[in-house]
Amino acid sequence: MALERTLVLLKPCTVQRALIGEIISIFEKKGLHIVGLKMMQLDDRILSEHYAHLSEKPFFQRVKDAMMACPVVALCLEGVEAIEVVRTLAGPTNGRKAPAGTIRGNYSMSFQENIVHASDGPETAAAEVKRFFKPEELYEWKSNNLLSTYANDEF
Repeated sequence: MALERTLVLLKPCTVQRALIGEIISIFEKKGLHIVGLKMMQLDDRILSEHYAHLSEKPFFQRVKDAMMACPVVALCLEGVEAIEVVRTLAGPTNGRKAPAGTIRGNYSMSFQENIVHASDGPETAAAEVKRFFKPEELYEWKSNNLLSTYANDEF
């Protein structure tokens, strides 16, 4: 299996609630490898592209406004089946319905203010990582923990 990369955005609600470190630690404790990390203020241009699939929905502007309320923290995480692992950790979109033990189940009471955005597949992850990170903002470094996280034939 190859290592894959995925994008996670810690939404403004996470920043406002001072949960940045706590949420990042969940991904690190699971064994995901941070290869990109930055705080950034999103604007209408990047959000219109990022949420283009919602452009015909009545809540499109509300979503963009919420994502511009304050900076977000963007992470590029790497690991075996990282996309699926992150989405499992995040839980279902609606925090009220997300099971306890998931990020949204533990920290969210909302469909929109649901702590994290997580890429939903390989093509989306590749496009989203490219959208939020320049190549020079992503780092290639070998984690000393690979053999403690995976069997030697898993990566």
